[in-house]
Amino acid sequence: MSFSMHGIGVSGGIAIGYAHLTSNARIEVPQYMLDRKHIKEELARFDEAILATRAELETLRHHIPANAPAELSAFLDMHLMFLGDSMIAEAPKRLIRETQCNAEWALAQQMEALVARFEEIDDPYLRSRQEDVVQVVQRVLKALTGPPSHLPLDVDFGVERILVAHELSPADMVLFKNAHFAAFITDLGGATSHTAILARSMGMPSVMALHNARGLIRDHDLLIVDGRDGVVVVNPDESVLAEYRLRQNQWRIDTDKLKRLKTSKSATLDGTPIELMANIELLSDVNAVKASGAHGIGLFRSEFLFLNRSDLPSEDEQYESYKAVAEALDGKPVTIRTLDLGADKQAPWGHTVADNPALGLRAIRLCLAEPGLFQTQLRAILRASVHGQVRILIPMLVSFMELRQTLQRIDEARDSLRRDGLKFDDGIPVGGMIEVPAAALSAGFFAEQLDFLSIGTNDLIQYTLAIDRADDSVAHLYDPLHPAVLKLIQYTLRAGAKAGKPVSVCGEMAGDPLLTRLLLGLGLRTFSMQPASLLQVKQQVLKSHLEELTPMAQRMLKNTDPDRTALLLNRLNG
Repeated sequence: MSFSMHGIGVSGGIAIGYAHLTSNARIEVPQYMLDRKHIKEELARFDEAILATRAELETLRHHIPANAPAELSAFLDMHLMFLGDSMIAEAPKRLIRETQCNAEWALAQQMEALVARFEEIDDPYLRSRQEDVVQVVQRVLKALTGPPSHLPLDVDFGVERILVAHELSPADMVLFKNAHFAAFITDLGGATSHTAILARSMGMPSVMALHNARGLIRDHDLLIVDGRDGVVVVNPDESVLAEYRLRQNQWRIDTDKLKRLKTSKSATLDGTPIELMANIELLSDVNAVKASGAHGIGLFRSEFLFLNRSDLPSEDEQYESYKAVAEALDGKPVTIRTLDLGADKQAPWGHTVADNPALGLRAIRLCLAEPGLFQTQLRAILRASVHGQVRILIPMLVSFMELRQTLQRIDEARDSLRRDGLKFDDGIPVGGMIEVPAAALSAGFFAEQLDFLSIGTNDLIQYTLAIDRADDSVAHLYDPLHPAVLKLIQYTLRAGAKAGKPVSVCGEMAGDPLLTRLLLGLGLRTFSMQPASLLQVKQQVLKSHLEELTPMAQRMLKNTDPDRTALLLNRLNG
């Protein structure tokens, strides 16, 4: 039977192949009583399984690709830490001695007890760590019940295979990378998950958040995975298969053609230069930035250095990361956004999550509430500024008092470095993100006080339209073409122009080639996006004439009819 499923496309492209199912479900284990004389043997069997699992994780560490994100090693360290914790390594043995049960049952009972304790934790990030406990215990259970079920490192299927899983951990992705799958799909996960980040770095089509793919798809079903549109077609008929084979071939042709634009001058037909920058999360993303021909990094999301760990990165650790990126860009600008935690990105050492975290203590609010944390990061960024063209970007500015306090903190970081005799660029540019309507409407003031502005359209749309973009029930209302959103963008662009300060857009709108001409017509001259989108946007820039785009963009601003908006956008892109 043929059917299609829709999820979140996290890595573009089209793959066609046969399903290979892997299970991350909790293992069902037997329960039986042991004779007292066999307890010692059972304890030894349990210890051997712990040692075998530790050896397996250590092997995974040695197979981490050289260009893999540094956090992958930290993830495996976390699993090794859980494995060595007495709650997993010792508590089941007490249960074996006291109840004379088998090792599998004792470990499973301990896992359920630990999961129940995690469920009681308010912090969603800490609560989510229960999955790490489950994954570690599963590895031990596999060692107890039989040979490991994961894929060997030398898998060669001879035909294209697509991995189908309920979820995948970064540790699983190490094996996945070496098994040469064409794509993967999962029930769980999102576009900003660690696994999604790895998928993008591998350049593999992938769709996540399918909810029930693992239950509906069977081994060896023929699958089509469209990572751009987030569509999975199961057992397609010949006509659908033929259509997607044409799309797949066209995708490859178009991708190859786009590569020719890498060295082309980024300018409109009337000669107006347009800056195309890249967004990155990790040092490993720099290779993709260079391959895209980006003018620099318009957004380095520094919070990824703080995630997936139980401690804070030190000043030196942060400095080394920022320095490495700055040096790798060979003098091109690197815009480092200060810590933007809160909302959907929580750290285990952070504050208790509010009832509405998107409106709570996040981004610059969190940094100002934690001056020691903020000072450490500012010092690290300033120190890195002597190694390249580094810029500081402050997220989610709203009030003038926040800006005043932030600039004071930066001055304090400068003074402390001077006292320590450490070098830095005293004229490092400082910019602010426009992400809420209050900031957009106050853009004139912020432009006067700062060196540049950057419009974060993801949050600007969310806050302007009062829509939680993570809530499926209202996701259809998330509209970047809403007249209010477009007016706030243009208002900010004009405020920047009046003050003589550059303004960029670094949200998802910047990387959508369907919106490139509209943004040009509104006055945008600097775009920042995922490296994979850059050449598609550049293609639109090269065939655009600003005199034609500006009046059409103004008509879209005045329009309130959604159907006419779509018509006007088609004309704009025609």
